This record gives sequence, structure tokens and C-alpha cells, in this order.
Amino acid sequence: PGMDVAADRVAALRGYADETAGCTRCPLAATRTQVVFGAGNPDADLLFVGEAPGFHEDQNGIPFVGQAGKLLDRLLAGIGLERSDIYIANVLKCRPPQNRDPQPEEIASCEPHLFRQIELIQPRLVEAIARDLFVESVDVAAHKRFIDTPLKAPSAAPYEQAVEGGV
Repeated sequence: PGMDVAADRVAALRGYADETAGCTRCPLAATRTQVVFGAGNPDADLLFVGEAPGFHEDQNGIPFVGQAGKLLDRLLAGIGLERSDIYIANVLKCRPPQNRDPQPEEIASCEPHLFRQIELIQPRLVEAIARDLFVESVDVAAHKRFIDTPLKAPSAAPYEQAVEGGV
């Protein structure tokens, strides 16, 4: 029975990804290369949620690639995990132009996609990887699995180290 549930979860998530690929809920649909739905283990206990796809994510269709992804991979390795152990998604599924901050209406348009992913994956824990300001703008109370303290975004770490004199 466990295998059937996992197979059903994979099929449901794949179906929802296909449905989301044509999303036009907000103006970002006109400027994206593709929807960046999410990636990883659909049966994961841990779901990481970022803010929005950047340039490399928009090109590849996978969240957290490029330098931020390499740092995330190192952080995961430090706690004995790999990407195949977790699932990664973003609140926004489309890249904002010039990587600008997401607008409230874009967040409101995309939140239902994220919450549906959470319902389908059923992780034990959802960890926000985002700036504090961004996390406050997302209706995290709408889903009980969010925790209060977000991790710093891997994409911000090199900049923070440089500012603090660590690089």
C-alpha cells in the first residue's frame, strides 16, 4: 500500500506541475521563460521554499541552481542530506523581471500553487529560505507546517559575508 500512495503522490504532483506550466494568473506569465514548479522527492519530509526563480532557474526550470544552488547543496551535505532527499519550490513560479522583489499581487496569485504542492507532498516540515521581509508578506499562517524563523537565502550568503568582512 505504501508504494501505491507514493506513486499516486508522484502522479498527482506531476499532473499539477503540467497544469501549472500554463499559468496566466499574473503578468509574470508574459515575461517568463518557463514556470519553475519545483524539484526533488515528492515523498520528502522536508520542503524548502524560496522566494522566486532567478535567471538560472528561469532558464533551467529547476529551483536553486547556479551559485545559490551550489551553496544549498553544501548546506544540505552538512546535515547529511542531498536534493534527492528533499523537495524545493518557490512561492513565485515565474521570475520577476530583473529579479526585482515580488509584488503582493504576484504572491497572492502564486500562493495557491505552493499550498497545493504542500498538500500533495505532505512534508513534515516546510522551511522558508527567504528574506525576513518576504516571509512576512506571505500568508504563512494559512499553512500550519511553516515555521516562524526562515533560513537566510543561500543567494544572500556571499553578499552578507562580503559585507561582514568574511570574504
